[in-house]
Amino acid sequence: MENVWTKPPYDEATQNEVRCLMREDPAAFQDAFYRTLEFGTGGLRGLLGVGTNRMNEYVVAMATQGFANYLATLVNTLGLKKQVVISYDSRNKSKEFALETALVFAGNGFKAFLFPEMRPTPVLSFAVRHLNCCGGVMITASHNPKEYNGYKAYGDDGGQLVAPHDKNVMDEVAKIASIEQVVKISEKEALEKGLLEYVLVDEPYLAQVKTLQTTASQKSMSIVYTPLHGTGGTIVPTALKQWGFENVHCVEEQMIPDGNFSTVASPNPEEKATMQMSIDLARAVKADLVLATDPDADRVGIAIPDGKGEYILLNGNQTGSVFIYYLLNRRKLIGNEFVVKTIVTTELIKDIAEKSGVECYDVLTGFKYIAEKIRLLEGEKTFIGGGEESYGYLAGDFVRDKDAVIACCLIAEMAADAAQRGDSFMDILRRLYEQHGFYKEGLRSVTKKRMDGLQEIKDIMARLRKNPPVELGGEKVVEVRDYLKGVGDLPASDVLQFFTENGSKVTVRPSGTEPKIKFYIGVKAPYRNDLSFAEQEALLDEKLGQITVE
Repeated sequence: MENVWTKPPYDEATQNEVRCLMREDPAAFQDAFYRTLEFGTGGLRGLLGVGTNRMNEYVVAMATQGFANYLATLVNTLGLKKQVVISYDSRNKSKEFALETALVFAGNGFKAFLFPEMRPTPVLSFAVRHLNCCGGVMITASHNPKEYNGYKAYGDDGGQLVAPHDKNVMDEVAKIASIEQVVKISEKEALEKGLLEYVLVDEPYLAQVKTLQTTASQKSMSIVYTPLHGTGGTIVPTALKQWGFENVHCVEEQMIPDGNFSTVASPNPEEKATMQMSIDLARAVKADLVLATDPDADRVGIAIPDGKGEYILLNGNQTGSVFIYYLLNRRKLIGNEFVVKTIVTTELIKDIAEKSGVECYDVLTGFKYIAEKIRLLEGEKTFIGGGEESYGYLAGDFVRDKDAVIACCLIAEMAADAAQRGDSFMDILRRLYEQHGFYKEGLRSVTKKRMDGLQEIKDIMARLRKNPPVELGGEKVVEVRDYLKGVGDLPASDVLQFFTENGSKVTVRPSGTEPKIKFYIGVKAPYRNDLSFAEQEALLDEKLGQITVE
């Protein structure tokens, strides 16, 4: 049985590994080669290994060639500079993939700015415009398990690609059918020709982050921070120190870059077990705040003391609501400001914005759409902040992706500001619920494992469109939004939303590339002073469990 990966130009180690798979594990061989890893609207993401369906230097090189071909057309038509910037996280092979990306761009006549050390995704986003680039690449698989890596493509605004560019790049990448179509030069040649430059932008980035500070920080406030073996360790402690926070305790074991994320089962700060080491340290030092960033430092999870020696983990919607509330209350508003959230994020943010007289825009799921809205309104309105339920937040417009460095600094400032007033994060959240109603959200993800799983999910969506629910959890459905038909000025998307008379919301969103469907469920109830916070949360959790759509 012949396979082109067992011959040059594939390197000898790759050839041997492919032969070994063919001989010893035919099932694994088939999975590695049965398709080409798809370059989707967000770039690449897949398991590490040899094969067309894996993340490796050859798949990265071919994707980069397609991306370079498309950017070259934009350079010619829009008069952009023919230069790109590349960063990478702590994952296995990230540094190698970043260099491969740079050398393919250099081979195609682009000047490639390459970070010599790992840095967060938001720093890459900032660098695209700071270095006047036509595009950028971040090598990361975000908070996915250690077996994965990925490739995020950015446009000249520093945001991830949106229509029509995302589909256009996908088309160009699909045209690269062979590694022999890739044009690449050596690192030595790229440096000699001035087509490769190692560069860091920490100082200008941190200077911009500092401009967001609104109040003198409480230097004594005790903070525990962990980067979960990722890029946040390179810059978050420095940023906090520049904001005046001098009592920061880092989880030393997790400050070590480690693509195997050896101290956690999953490098995802959304998961309670992942936060355990930082919470243990917080107990020991009696910390006022716990901050944890994911491997590429675009998301942040937080924990706050409950007053009884334990720590409460806030979810992304709760943190995002307090984040937006704080930003709106620290700014002098003149009437042209706006905030942005995704359609699956809590409606509490919209309530908070409206109370401040600020417009809140809804966009499709994915932070790239928040970045797109910032770009579309640039020069007309002032962006205050944005957020999504999956622990991603942004303030200011010098970064065009979610930014956990900014979020860590502002969350620490919020906590310090509250403490100075004898207040707390939880007190602020409680007051927001008193004013607007008690919101609670949950996510239910269903994977269909049978061969016809994708079709089964299509059938679910068709059935819900034909016969939408008339009630959810005993509440009458008063509005149905079908994003496939278009809602407002949003692009068509295979998403359904159902709103009830009492303010509950269910969003149904299929994956599109795998047999998975997600149900984002949000419930709302009036705040009750006769019940404790925990008792009300328990009632809403019960209500969440009662809502079924499928």
